[in-house]
Amino acid sequence: MALSAALLVAACLIPAGKWVKPALFIVPYAAAGYEVLWEAARNIFHGKVFDENFLMALATIGAFATGQYPEAVAVMLFYDLGEFFEDVAVGRSRKSIAELMNIKPDHARVLRGGKEITVPPEQVAAGETIVVRPGEKIPLDGVACGSTSVDTSALTGESAPRDVSEGDNVVSGSVNLGALIRIKVSSVYGESTVAKILDLVENSASKKARTENFITRFARYYTPCVVGAAALLALVPPLVFAQNFSDWFGRALIFLVVSCPCALVISVPLSFFGGIGGASRAGILIKGSNYLEALSKVDTVVFDKTGTLTRGSFAVTAVHPHDISKAELLDIAALAESFSNHPIAASIVRGHSGHIDKDRIGEITELPGLGVQATIDGRTVCAGNGKLMDKTGAQWHECHIPGTVVHISVNGEYCGHIVISDEIKPDAAEAISELRKQGVGRTVMLTGDAQAVAEEVAAQTGIDEVHAGLLPGGKVDDVERLLKDKKDPKAELAFVGDGINDAPVLSRADVGIAMGALGSDAAIEAADVVLMDDRLTKLPDAMRISKKTMAIVRQNIVMALAVKAVVLVLGALGLANMWMAVFADVGVTILAVLNATRALGAAKKGALPACRYGDKAAA
Repeated sequence: MALSAALLVAACLIPAGKWVKPALFIVPYAAAGYEVLWEAARNIFHGKVFDENFLMALATIGAFATGQYPEAVAVMLFYDLGEFFEDVAVGRSRKSIAELMNIKPDHARVLRGGKEITVPPEQVAAGETIVVRPGEKIPLDGVACGSTSVDTSALTGESAPRDVSEGDNVVSGSVNLGALIRIKVSSVYGESTVAKILDLVENSASKKARTENFITRFARYYTPCVVGAAALLALVPPLVFAQNFSDWFGRALIFLVVSCPCALVISVPLSFFGGIGGASRAGILIKGSNYLEALSKVDTVVFDKTGTLTRGSFAVTAVHPHDISKAELLDIAALAESFSNHPIAASIVRGHSGHIDKDRIGEITELPGLGVQATIDGRTVCAGNGKLMDKTGAQWHECHIPGTVVHISVNGEYCGHIVISDEIKPDAAEAISELRKQGVGRTVMLTGDAQAVAEEVAAQTGIDEVHAGLLPGGKVDDVERLLKDKKDPKAELAFVGDGINDAPVLSRADVGIAMGALGSDAAIEAADVVLMDDRLTKLPDAMRISKKTMAIVRQNIVMALAVKAVVLVLGALGLANMWMAVFADVGVTILAVLNATRALGAAKKGALPACRYGDKAAA
């Protein structure tokens, strides 16, 4: 590009005769425009005649034919400058995504036959043990055998290290900061967190926004129309009205240069790419520009409760027995819940704190949306919500203490209840408030928990509506109803959940958002947007990034079309010259590209564990 500019200046300054002048300018023209000319020729050969390369080649060759040598070279030169700025912008966006892509491990140290062997991560089987030294990436998901601290910033955007203890789950892509640690691999590389994330990022460009698709279709039909209009402009006035042909031919060339859709074709996809790149740097993974665009239109946000608005870390806060002792009630409940992985069940087992004799336990049946039924010491024990008690015929009663209530019956006789409380996330109320500032007019909570507990959480967080006591399928039905009730058909509805038991709801919503998805394969697969850590405030951050990106896209579209329209009219009237046309095309393209780079910085203002087992209705 620098060489082309120097050659152009030299050609302008060197005095030359009528036949030498074109030869001087042909050198910088070829140096600056050979790629455009080659692409135009190749596309014509493949039957793709009408594109921006064809327009620029036709216009500049015509300019050369009419003696406008500097203008022809300038079009190509400034186009190269626009391409340079585009490459810089794409490079910056790719760098932010490349930082995420660097989570891919190079190797794994696996223990086989008492020896440590270095192999590619793809060659390690589930169940094998790997060794990770300080400073190395963790290559595969697994369970820690020992203690250390890990850096998850490449996944979450958060710099604070996380402590890992014996038996904790660790995820691939994070970096071991502490001591040497052994990890028992839980899944092969293809099913690991790092592989899922890399696949998501690599395929995000394939899902285009409606605006992008419109621009692509627009350019497909627009270009041949422009060529036809230019031909009419060059031929009709001279042939019909006996006007000067060279004058109108020059106007047609200006028309062709101005009409080139480069500013739109380049800057719109670049803006989306920058927005996705900036979001990924903040630990927000957006699966495509279509979801980035949809986020900007969200006016209703529907939340799961447990693990999304609350921490999902339950604890026993009250034990209310009926005709038995507290210790007996806790013992029966702990036995019934001992085989469940649900957080509520785990909290009851922890609250029991004594030895659980599993030889006393017979058959156990999980009852979705109700609780659990178990045979203990030959008796039928039910632990769950009021609906389960009704089903067993037990004469239960409500508890005056807010929280999740687990009622217990033995052989149909009511034995009392246990109150479990779940802590609300400290940033939940702030996140809801920030969502309102982003234009969200309606917030809804869907939960299988009790109405009183749900209303208490809603009151503390600022949620507008509560729908409690829902079975898993009830959440889908409620989202369907909310979608039908939308006042604005262009507005979007987002559901925020954990991506495991909420996968059907995430898929049904306009935008499915998985919170705290670090280590959750199901969340990464089911959701459209993945927020990788446990901070609820990343949700309004994601919306803010989408709105800023869309604002930049609209600015570029309006600027490009407005400038082109003005110069087109002036050119048709004979009031614009080729230099004005150069600015209206490649000059506007450069400005649009520079503006598009701002999308990469959309995440600079500165992001949730999801419940791994959902809102089992144990209230």
